[in-house]
Amino acid sequence: MQYIKRLIFVCFFLMSITAGAQPDSLFFVDPTSKLDLGWNTKNEVGLTLNQVSFTNWNAGGTNSISAILSGRAVAKYRAETYFWNSSLSLRYGLNKQEDRALFKTEDVIEVISNFGLEKSPESNWFYSARFSFNTQFANGFSSPNDNNPISRFMAPGYVFLGAGMEYGRHINRFSLYASPLTLKTTFVLDEALANQGAFGVEPAIYDMDGNVIKRGENIRQEFGVLFTGQFEDDIFENIKLNSRLRLYTDYLVNFGNVDVDWEVNLDMKVNKFVQATLGSHIRYDHDIKSEVETNEITNEEVVIEGPRIQWKQLLGVGVVVDLDSLVSNASQP
Repeated sequence: MQYIKRLIFVCFFLMSITAGAQPDSLFFVDPTSKLDLGWNTKNEVGLTLNQVSFTNWNAGGTNSISAILSGRAVAKYRAETYFWNSSLSLRYGLNKQEDRALFKTEDVIEVISNFGLEKSPESNWFYSARFSFNTQFANGFSSPNDNNPISRFMAPGYVFLGAGMEYGRHINRFSLYASPLTLKTTFVLDEALANQGAFGVEPAIYDMDGNVIKRGENIRQEFGVLFTGQFEDDIFENIKLNSRLRLYTDYLVNFGNVDVDWEVNLDMKVNKFVQATLGSHIRYDHDIKSEVETNEITNEEVVIEGPRIQWKQLLGVGVVVDLDSLVSNASQP
């Protein structure tokens, strides 16, 4: 597994180096086009619903209903020699199956802000500084009937802050960002989870009777190198592809153990309001441990701790409303 992670890291590193020597046409960019200067904003909300119902269905099945509420706000400013892009993404989803407790399927709070300064008018490279913040709204559980949360608001919470270089004549469509100076801060602002050493923080120290001598740490800081790549464009009529890859490794602790965060989404527009979404999200974090509690062969309880690949897949149809267009149309006579 370590060899695979390092291979991904090296491939992305080489891609980021060679990108500057490639023509803009490789990234579907027209070098003669002019970028819109000034502010450009977009605000939208969406609701995705899925429902399955069975009545005397001989193949069997479980009635269920799920919903995901989402919101996204983007503000971009472009001048002749610099740009500043910021975005806020919120998503929360719930699922209810008969005879089972209500549980969440999606929970995201994400803020990204990126500032870039043009190196020279002839270059596609920018000096860049980037900030990102991630956490969640509500408690997370390993199963719907579990009463012990494995995550909470700001447990974890992640902050990335760094400076480096970014490639992309049209940052709105494609960009590569390399930061050799990135501070990663992990927050676990929950005493029980911090005492467990969740998400890589230092766990609590106990005496022989199980009493806490020293509480677990609430903050873990790392200093390392970050590579990100993002591509967003209409690959077909009414079909938009959005892909974002983030690779991070710490200089001081386990250098070469690469944290991977790769999200790919296909947004398929049915009409002005209805949209179908197909998404994939893969994560690997060396500091996040997993537990397997049952041995399938002996049926005995076992605990296996170690990092594992996390994968989430989404397919849904819902309503998406562009608030800016709605306000603009309402204001017209």
